[in-house]
Amino acid sequence: MRGGILKAVCLCAAFALAAGVSATAEPKMLSKDEAKAGWINLFDGETTFGWNASGDAQWKVDGGNIVCEAGTGGALATTSEFADFKFAAKVRVSAEDMLGIGVRADLDGHPSENGSPLLVIRGPKEGADKWQTVEIEANGGTLTAKVDGAAAEIKGTRTRGHIAFFYYGHGDRSPKPLGWAYRIKAEIAEAKLQPLNLKAIFNGKDLSGWSVIPEHKSVFTVKDGALNIENGNGQIETTELFKDFALQLDIISNGKQLNSGVFYRGPVGVFWKGYESQVRNHWEGDDRTKPVDFGTGGNYGNQPSRKVVSTDGEWFTKTVIVSGNHAAVWIDGYQTSDFTDNRPVNPDNDGKNGYVPGPGTFHLQGHDPSTNLSFKNIKASEFPKN
Repeated sequence: MRGGILKAVCLCAAFALAAGVSATAEPKMLSKDEAKAGWINLFDGETTFGWNASGDAQWKVDGGNIVCEAGTGGALATTSEFADFKFAAKVRVSAEDMLGIGVRADLDGHPSENGSPLLVIRGPKEGADKWQTVEIEANGGTLTAKVDGAAAEIKGTRTRGHIAFFYYGHGDRSPKPLGWAYRIKAEIAEAKLQPLNLKAIFNGKDLSGWSVIPEHKSVFTVKDGALNIENGNGQIETTELFKDFALQLDIISNGKQLNSGVFYRGPVGVFWKGYESQVRNHWEGDDRTKPVDFGTGGNYGNQPSRKVVSTDGEWFTKTVIVSGNHAAVWIDGYQTSDFTDNRPVNPDNDGKNGYVPGPGTFHLQGHDPSTNLSFKNIKASEFPKN
């Protein structure tokens, strides 16, 4: 591909890309064990939610897979950036052709020019359909890759960036000697990621590293290794500040349709500011795609959860990835929100009414007298600068 194919000329935003879904597509959910281990699905099996396209490659979801077989070249890249992680995918490429997989990718320019690590997947020479498994680990300055279990070459200098699939196009090829013409086809059946090197910011024993905003009603205690919040309103916040980060934690609502939130980029000692990732397992009727009050995993005041996947009385894992003006949330590995904040900076650090650049605290919310929620395995990492 020519340099600049990933210029930020997106064909459509993540919500618009969610169109064009196959009628036979089924959601791809991670197992509870995978979700508990911190894995997140980058492809839900139904839509291209959480991805942006560039160039003229034509991506769609067909039969539960992402498919591209038209266009002269382009890329499909995650809207989120990642730093240290394990990445796993299942891909298929037509005979004698290739698909590029970029990790920590810069979306401006060509990987050979901007230091983005790139793995090239080649289709079989004989033309037989063959799914190939891809495993990539980016851990600090160490990059490793395997294709079908065999080591593969990948190298680059960037320390954070997007996951990107590069389609090299060419359209219809000239007929081969036997008169056989074909079109390049690339397919993606699975794409998932596990953030690495997150450090514990709650020790499971006491409230070291956390501060309670005084003169509020919430009661904060540690019970059975979890930080429990009862009554409200109230707020407990980290003493450490974060700007661009990966955050993971386990949450349980010990009641019906209780209201709480995980705030980030909050100003120190200021009540309920920054952005709020909602916690409320409440939806209309039997339809989990119709959240009440933005729903668990929604960006409160800005973008509702597209589906409430968590249930009261059951532990679930929340993953929050924030970089620059972009924030995404996964609940048990399913992406629930994908928010880009293009508003002016809010002078009051109120993420409901404008952009909050950070850095700031994480804080957990006691909402009202009915509050009774628990939080454990709270861990996070600040992203490095490229």
